[in-house]
Amino acid sequence: MFPSGFKTILIIASMIYNTCHAAEIQYYPPEMAQQLQAAVIAKGESYHPRTANFLKNGQPAYVNQLILQDSPYLIQHAHNPVHWHPWGEAAFAKARRENKPVFLSIGYSTCHWCHVMEEESFDNPAIAALINQYFIAIKVDRERRPDIDAVYMQAVTFLTGRGGWPMSSFLTPEGKTFLADSYFPPQPFKKLLLRVNEVWQQQQALVIKRADEVASAVAKSQHSQQHSQSLDLDLLQQTAKHLVTVQDRKYGGFGQKMKFPNEPLLMYLLDAYRRFDNKQALAVVETSLAAMAQGGIYDQVGGGFHRYATDRQWQVPHFEKMLYNQAQLSVAYLLAYQLTAKAEYARIAQQTIDYVLQDMRSATGGFYSATDADSNGVEGEFFVWTPAQIKNALAPKLAQRAIDLYAVTTQGNFEGHNILHLPVSLGNYAKQHGIALPLLLLEIEQIRHGLKQKRRKRIAPLRDDKIVTAWNAMMIESLVLAAEVLQQPDYLYAAEETANWLWQTNRQESGELWRIHWQGSSSVSGNQQDYAYFASALIKLYDQTGDQQWLDKAKQLANIMIKQFWDNADDGFFMNSVAETQYMMVRPKDIKDNALPSANAVAVNVLAQLSIRTENLEYSNKAAAALSAFSANIKKQPTSYTRLLSAAALLNNGQLGSVQYAAKGAVTIRGKRTADDQLYVTIKIKPGWHINAHKPLQDYLIPTKISLSNNELSRIIYPPAILKKLGFGQQKLALYENQSTVQAALSGSLKDKPVIDIQVQLQACNDKHCLAPEILKLQVLRLIR
Repeated sequence: MFPSGFKTILIIASMIYNTCHAAEIQYYPPEMAQQLQAAVIAKGESYHPRTANFLKNGQPAYVNQLILQDSPYLIQHAHNPVHWHPWGEAAFAKARRENKPVFLSIGYSTCHWCHVMEEESFDNPAIAALINQYFIAIKVDRERRPDIDAVYMQAVTFLTGRGGWPMSSFLTPEGKTFLADSYFPPQPFKKLLLRVNEVWQQQQALVIKRADEVASAVAKSQHSQQHSQSLDLDLLQQTAKHLVTVQDRKYGGFGQKMKFPNEPLLMYLLDAYRRFDNKQALAVVETSLAAMAQGGIYDQVGGGFHRYATDRQWQVPHFEKMLYNQAQLSVAYLLAYQLTAKAEYARIAQQTIDYVLQDMRSATGGFYSATDADSNGVEGEFFVWTPAQIKNALAPKLAQRAIDLYAVTTQGNFEGHNILHLPVSLGNYAKQHGIALPLLLLEIEQIRHGLKQKRRKRIAPLRDDKIVTAWNAMMIESLVLAAEVLQQPDYLYAAEETANWLWQTNRQESGELWRIHWQGSSSVSGNQQDYAYFASALIKLYDQTGDQQWLDKAKQLANIMIKQFWDNADDGFFMNSVAETQYMMVRPKDIKDNALPSANAVAVNVLAQLSIRTENLEYSNKAAAALSAFSANIKKQPTSYTRLLSAAALLNNGQLGSVQYAAKGAVTIRGKRTADDQLYVTIKIKPGWHINAHKPLQDYLIPTKISLSNNELSRIIYPPAILKKLGFGQQKLALYENQSTVQAALSGSLKDKPVIDIQVQLQACNDKHCLAPEILKLQVLRLIR
């Protein structure tokens, strides 16, 4: 069973607990047995093993190697009778030595069907005995190792045409999939285990051939280098038009059965509205945002969004809450608020962010990953209500309002209970019931407070308290935008606090990132997603604050990302390092958007932004090379690569927003609208640089000029020029240095436009040379009163 030199002994599982009532005998070397014993003891008295198998003295009957892992998901399986191994050399070496297939199970801690399969099969001693006898079992947390998940999910999709978790795969000892699917009920799973072993024993050559074919197919799907295709603005517009045609016009979103938020698509459509004034694109986003805000997918009591809805109407959610959904959806609602001035979007964004700050944040500043769908062993129990429960929680008048507002009935809409939702918008409800909307909103806050207080007495869903670098970075971006849009400085402070915490805690001495922080320690080398998302967040902080440290840190991460993950043969970024690819069928790249924008797309965005803000030409070269490598895939299926399409627009046509950079970052330009319809354009120039004033003293010099895209602004007030001689000439020059502000008044139809495009013409020079003239476009959004 074990390598020579290891003295093996029979250890009854319960001997760790000083008793002899074990249900089975496990074989461990003495060193491993001591580790397991110490790990269980170290958990302390508050530790509650997740298993149905206990000894008479109340202690768990089994313990396996997962007890040593720093993953909430893996530790959930640490007391299964399955002899789980973590991913690594030891497991695959054992499989090769014993000529056994590998059973690979991948999931995550808040996955409902992962819990179901664990309880039905992995915690079942009879089924576990079959796994232990015929297979080497490996358990992987997909949130710790998204690279492993990506490779083997591709194989599942290839074999079945679908995907999902828990992922259940059978591999050769070389790590190649030959059979795979997702959840299996216990009896079919038991039969499958026996059948797979039979085929392995009798037709091993055929199985290996099949595994080689699957591995080749997976490798082919990851190969992106093809003839470069044009990613022009016409493709971006056509993709947006296509998304308009495929939306669910009745209920919003995309798809006719289950509904996922599909944040990358929403963000792309918002981008299309801002870039092309595509009003239909904005309408699609608004339909989706309104439907989600009114639906059961939104937690009407506590704020924040559940992961997805199991129905077309957004009413019945899968109740887990993921940090990355909160981060992305709050950004979508904030941008929609900026573009439409509809207060409901701001209300939902703020409630979502406040939920994260209150319930998902550690004392040190990092954000937790998720909360479970189940509580007290029942899916959704924490979130649902009966009329009696509402009446018990609220004063009679408020209770009746809540029951009517949220359409609460005695029969319910979910297993005899009610998932709170809004059948009509708050505005329509206020009109129908003759109540002023501000008064209705005040009542809703009282209802939410009362129900929230009552709900706190229930058994709360399990919280996955690991801190993921990439997901925290997404939340930083949301907080930065919220601080600006909602004019809440506390949000910016929280963003900076989290960024500093990540920088100080989730980096190794080498400067490389850790991906995970859990229970006081960091682990798992950061993958490309972590670098890309964190660098992106740091750039957002730099744009908002002007603090150079954030840009410097973003550059550091981008440089490490290029060094560690760049594909020197075919361009683009791999998900993981060479060392972490061992035993995997292929070294994967994250290219397609899924629940999150692809890591390659975020990386290209980062590189394109850095190319505008710095003098490093490598950033734009790498961004262009990656887009070229993926362009054929994008052109073939653009709706799967919307973030890469947006990155192409950014690189080739300039970034959108009220902050722009000229002279490779030497000049920062910020546009701002005030409540009294004044426009301010502030130009900040780094030491050693200058730009020509509005009226240069020499006719051949390019003036600094502010204008609308289609006509001139009136009543523009330029700052006075500085008159001085520079080292390379004898004539005095009229210049702007350091910081200058141009003011203009908005009049007529400009006051009501949500977005005003301002052109800024300038030419930047230093004591040695002048750069080419530049024309930049500021998108200044309406200030919400």
